[in-house]
Order: sequence, then structure tokens, then C-alpha cells
Amino acid sequence: MPALRLDGLAFGGDYNPEQWPRETWTEDVALMREAGVSLVSVGIFSWALLEPSEGRYEFGWLDDVLDLLHANGIAVDLATATASPPPWLARAHPETLPVDHDGRTLWPGARQAYCPSSPVFRARQVALVEQVAGRYARHPALVMWHVSNELGCHNAHCYCDVSAEAFRRWLRDRYGGLDTLNQAWATSFWSQRYHDWAEILPPRLTPTFANPTQQLDFWRFSSDEQVASFRAERDVLRRITPDIPVTTNLMLPMFKPVDGFAIGAEMDLVSNDHYLRAEDPDNHIDLAMGADLTRGAAGGAPWLLMEHSTSAVNWQPRNIAKQPGQLRRNSLAHVARGSDGALFFQWRASRGGAEKFHSALVPHAGTDTKVWREVCRLGSDLAALREIRGSRVESQTAILFDWSAWWSADLDAHPTADLRYADVARGVHRALWRAGITADLVPPTADLSGYRLIVVPTLYLVEDAAAERLAAAAENGAHVLITAFSGIVDEHDHVRLGGYPGAFRDLLGVRVEEFFPLRAGETVRLSDGATGRVWSELVHADAADVEATFLDGPVGGGPALTRRGTAWYLATVLEDPGLHGLVARVATAAGVQAVVPGLPPGVEAVRRRGADGVGYLFVINHTGTDAALAVGGHDLLTGVDRQPATVAAGDVIVLRESG
Repeated sequence: MPALRLDGLAFGGDYNPEQWPRETWTEDVALMREAGVSLVSVGIFSWALLEPSEGRYEFGWLDDVLDLLHANGIAVDLATATASPPPWLARAHPETLPVDHDGRTLWPGARQAYCPSSPVFRARQVALVEQVAGRYARHPALVMWHVSNELGCHNAHCYCDVSAEAFRRWLRDRYGGLDTLNQAWATSFWSQRYHDWAEILPPRLTPTFANPTQQLDFWRFSSDEQVASFRAERDVLRRITPDIPVTTNLMLPMFKPVDGFAIGAEMDLVSNDHYLRAEDPDNHIDLAMGADLTRGAAGGAPWLLMEHSTSAVNWQPRNIAKQPGQLRRNSLAHVARGSDGALFFQWRASRGGAEKFHSALVPHAGTDTKVWREVCRLGSDLAALREIRGSRVESQTAILFDWSAWWSADLDAHPTADLRYADVARGVHRALWRAGITADLVPPTADLSGYRLIVVPTLYLVEDAAAERLAAAAENGAHVLITAFSGIVDEHDHVRLGGYPGAFRDLLGVRVEEFFPLRAGETVRLSDGATGRVWSELVHADAADVEATFLDGPVGGGPALTRRGTAWYLATVLEDPGLHGLVARVATAAGVQAVVPGLPPGVEAVRRRGADGVGYLFVINHTGTDAALAVGGHDLLTGVDRQPATVAAGDVIVLRESG
């Protein structure tokens, strides 16, 4: 697999010179050198300029840009420019336009106005990639290919007739015959049996609940179409430039439409875009989850932060600017959790267009600004961290995360609308973060043998092989904590009969007779002092010890938390204090400690380790109070030995550890 040819960590961002007059380009590269920029992404939204009419290509301006960047020592992540088709394509081929769930055509005027299944779009897409790759294959600035941009961000699901035919082809490949499909979709319910493939449609607007397995398969199909779109471009690029790595930017942690593990497996280098939920005071924990999940998509290998913001974005209801020092903390938190660099959207803030109020490395106010000074400091920091490139994050804990479980758990016609997969997963990750424990987010197909603690949040859908793998991990000594509404259905969204939690009954030694969802705002008290919400169950601890019971609510007196050996089951959704206590308890039983025991709340510690065994301890202080540590080492950011170390309020240290 080709590697990214950079000396040290990547620093830079999206560069869109086509938005600016040429005299600005010279100023741009001078400022890039001042800030220490090493890598920029070019051409992401330039299809309309590169191919102004069908089959007519104009590359002169892009030639000049790449030559200028190379002359100034700046490497290029060159985009294939297919992220948003030009208006002429829709005019010439209106059948390429996407159609939404309600049957409305989505028109040009924004971005990604195309049907992912359109063969016409695919032909034009691949033709452009052939031209771009052929022209720049040997350009000395080129170090990486950037396929499209944020695949599926605005056109993840298309319900047009072209998509319907593609969906039918996908179903034929998956099921082979109609009898198998009818069985998988349980079409004997509500007279839905299909006798001809032509009768099958995407789950368009229906009088009431659409077939759940049809909905689930459409999510799978739609994700696969985005992966296929990536693969079509990647294969061209690999054929022409086998020595140049290929990526596309994910949007983790919580981009639901595209399976991050599936598309990550297709990349040479996994990359991600992450933007803070500005009004969340704990958004640095969501950042950590995004980084941990991206690392999972990369199979534990280093990855690349392709985009984040220097300050405010433009698309949230209230776009809050970052406080002084936050840009640095955010960037280095991603690096701590496995990114081999920090890139931004975008280099220079746009004067016009939908993202003109999105922050950039060079803001509207220019270089005499807080943002620019922090950008230059970050460039120096990343240069000082050069030696950590290629090192890997250490973790003894896994969170099982699965897109099919997410898609199916959130379908309609379930016991409650309040139990949401992403909320439960976030809660579990947040509890581990507060306990100071680094967690890998991995798919159920992952090798679990190296983990001492495995947390399974609401794995509603699970295949037999995954359930067996989890049971084997527990048998080998790993502590496994499974939360409510897990193991309920198979891969076809069919209920596993004989009592919940289906696939995990034997592992857990419990049998759930009935679900008892809670009313909006209702809570239940547990005997260990915790409080549950959203959910409760009538549990029979047939072969498990009861660790806590419900004190009140619909199943008062019944088991709420059970344990069988190293397998734990939680039959409710705990509020944060109780969940944090439970996670800490199970971690202690598993022998898993915080990266740095005894850190104050709000201080984050993560360790990367190089192939030579050298450890790099990142400590990030998200609080307004200095934090003293019981560890020390050589701080790469300051060049000072800290024995022991103190992290100032809002500051970051990176210690090279001895031994």
C-alpha cells in the first residue's frame, strides 16, 4: 500500500485558488511558508472549470497552481474534482439528478446534485478522473489523491427510477432469487410478496410503516453505492499512479448514511472531517469519539484529519467562534488519537458563496488576528512533533460499533422512539473518556483478542459469527459489558425467538421476557444508586448474578444489572453519573486503568507508541485550572524536561517517555 510522502506531520488545508485573482496566489504561498504549511488539497470543487462543457478540458490554471505550490515546497493532495457536477451535466442529462423520498427532484444550485447510481454520472466521473490522473501523474507536487469529497453528505439516498433499477441489481446479487428475498423481507406480512423483480422499489413514501428489511437493505445498498463510487475512481488512480495513496474524507463520528468501516477498508490512507457541535460544552469529547472511530476505520493505523475549522463554521443554527487556545487543543487532540497531521477547511475565507462565513486559516480580517497567530503556532507545534509520525495509539478497550445495527435500531415501529443508537454509543464513549480510558471503536468483525474490556452499546442487530466472537473473547478473559436492546435480531432484522437478548442469552445467562419502555421524562431508580431512563426490561437472571435491581418503575424489584463471569448486562439506559460509575467498575474488574491515573476532570491523556517502543504521552487540559501530573518526560512542544509535569490551564504537553 503506497504511503504518503511527507517529511513529518501534515499541516494545511483546502486551497481554492480558483476563487481568487492570480495576484492573490503569490501572497498565499508566501503566507503558507510563514505558517509552516506542508500539504494543501486542491481542486475539490473545480469540475465546472476543468470541464466547462462535455468532453472539453481546460487545465492551464491548475497547471500554474501546482507549479507554484511545488516551487514553494508545498505538497498537494489533488482532488479528482467530482464532488459536485457542473450545471451543464444536469441540463444535458436531467436523468442524473437525485430524487428524494417524497419524489421531488433535487436541482443544481448547491452541491452533490447527482444520483449516485446514475451510469451517465459514473461515465462522466470516470472520464474526468482519467484526464486529471493522466495529466498530473508525474507532477512533483502530487503526494496524494483526494476522491470526490464527503461522499453521501447530501445525496446519500436517491429514490429515482435509475436508483430503483440499481437497487434491484444489488438485491439480486445479495439474495440470488426472489424466494430468498421474500423470506428475508418477511413479505408474507401485509401481502407484500414479490413475484417479479420489477415489482421491487426503493422504500418510497408509503401509507404507513414501510417494510423494515426493505428499509435496512436500502440503507445498505445506498452505502454500497457510495463505496462503489469511490472504488470506481480509486481503480483509475491506482492503475495510472500505483505509487500515490488514495483517500476520501469521512465525516465521523456520527455520519450515518455511509459505513465508515466498509469505505475505510478501500482506502490507502483513511482521512476524516470533524466539526465541533459548537453549543455542546463537552464537544471535545465528541471530537475524541470521531478520532477514535476514524482510527477504527483505519484498522488502528495512523490516519489524517483532512478538515476541521480554525474557529466558527457557517451551517449550525448558532455558529460560535472558538476561544483562544481552542484551535490548538482541538488539533492536537486529533493528533493524540492517531492523526498524522491537522488540515482545515479552508486556506482563505471565501468572499462569496454559501460558506463565506466559515472560518479559515487566513480570515477575512487578514493576518493581524487571533486566528492567524494560532495557526502559525500550530504549524510550529506540528513541526516539533515530527518524530511521532507513524506511531500508533495504545488501547486495551474496544467499543463495538456497527452501521447495520445503527440503521436497523433506528427504524420505525420499535418499542420506543427514544432509544437511539448514536446516543447510547456516545454515552458509553463519554463514560470511558471521563474515566481516562482510551477506547478503539471497532466493527463486530474485528479481532477482539487484544482487548481486556469490550463495551457493546445497543447492538440491536448482530450476526451469529459476531456473537460467537464476542463470547470467545469473554471466555478468554475479556470483560464484556452489553447494554439494553442488544442481540435482538439477525442480519435480516428478524427477531431471535426464545427470549431477548437473543444472540447473547447464553453469554449473559439472562432471559428478557418483555420490554418496558419508559414514558417521556420518566426515570427509574436502581439499588446501586444509579438512575435509568428511556428503557427497562423484565429480566430473568437464570444463570447470572444480580448486581443491581430496579427499585421502582414498571419492573420494580427485577434485575437491572447482571453479571455472569466476565459478561455484564445492563437492562436500562443510565444517566451519566451512574453510567460513569458502572464503566469504571467494569474497567477495574477487567484490570484496565486510566492512561494517567488520578487526572482531574476535563484533562485528557492519550498515549501513542512508535514501532521502536518509544511512548508519546499527550496531555490536554480542557479546563481553566493547572493540572499536576504524576508522570514526566521530555516535552516535545517546548523542548523542556518535565519531571514531574504540570499542564497549564488550556494547554497541551507531549512527553517523550523514557524506557
